[in-house]
Amino acid sequence: MAAAARIATVIKLETFMPLTRYTLPVLTIALASAQAQAETVLQNFAGHKIEVLKIAKPGAPSTVVFENGSRITLDKWDKVIAEVAKESTVFAYNRPGYGKSDKPSTPRDGKTVVEELRQLLRQQGLQPPYTLVGHSLGGLYMQMYARAYPQEVQGVVLVDSIYPGIIKKPEEFPFMTRVAKYVFLNSAMEAEVDQINSTGQSMLAMPWNDDIPVVRLFNVPKSAGAVAVDLGTVNDDEQTRNMVKNMYPKACKVIVDSDHQMQQANPEVVVNAIRDVIGAHDGKRQPALRCS
Repeated sequence: MAAAARIATVIKLETFMPLTRYTLPVLTIALASAQAQAETVLQNFAGHKIEVLKIAKPGAPSTVVFENGSRITLDKWDKVIAEVAKESTVFAYNRPGYGKSDKPSTPRDGKTVVEELRQLLRQQGLQPPYTLVGHSLGGLYMQMYARAYPQEVQGVVLVDSIYPGIIKKPEEFPFMTRVAKYVFLNSAMEAEVDQINSTGQSMLAMPWNDDIPVVRLFNVPKSAGAVAVDLGTVNDDEQTRNMVKNMYPKACKVIVDSDHQMQQANPEVVVNAIRDVIGAHDGKRQPALRCS
């Protein structure tokens, strides 16, 4: 209803104002938003309701699959999806315990999340190859998916992702952080956080196919007022930093002056990363991003 109201407002304004090159983009954005909203539905999956967004693009070379970070819902991809859906089939969803999706009845380790996503894609009639796009914790899950099923993956885009070893074991969190986790996270989110370290270790034991194109987007804000916050949960030792730095040696690494919600702050960078990954095997195409 909100999307329909926005379109009605735009049309009403056009009654009194000529449709110019300045107002056409407004109408386009409103229509794109309305399409995305219309496609968001609750699907039955393994006895539960899961909130999904599917926008089909017949003949598209790839299906772009989005995985949210912790505490983040699929609507935060809206600016990226509006562009990517013009040329690719798009799938986004809210994991159990997020948005309108039911609470989970299964463990919240990475392997379970990956298997449920894979089954959900099949249920939606979406066949490989997939371009996997993951933000933060979602990036960790997408790395695990690509390692478990490399034959299904066309490429991976990691948006300020979590990597193995970065997050400590939950029992090593400071006391006040453990209290905050209990107070501010729902049970599904808390269970996911508790499994980050073990998920990362399980992932490292899985082989990696270096032929899979990867773009790694790193948020490095240049503002003097930018403050890093980890609440005592991050392993920042030299060994861990070097391990993360040396992962995926063939990947394109891009430093972005942004914030952790890069898909909202700099959606054009994420869109270009997706396009670069999809077109990675096209020798005639020039990448949009400059790798560092």
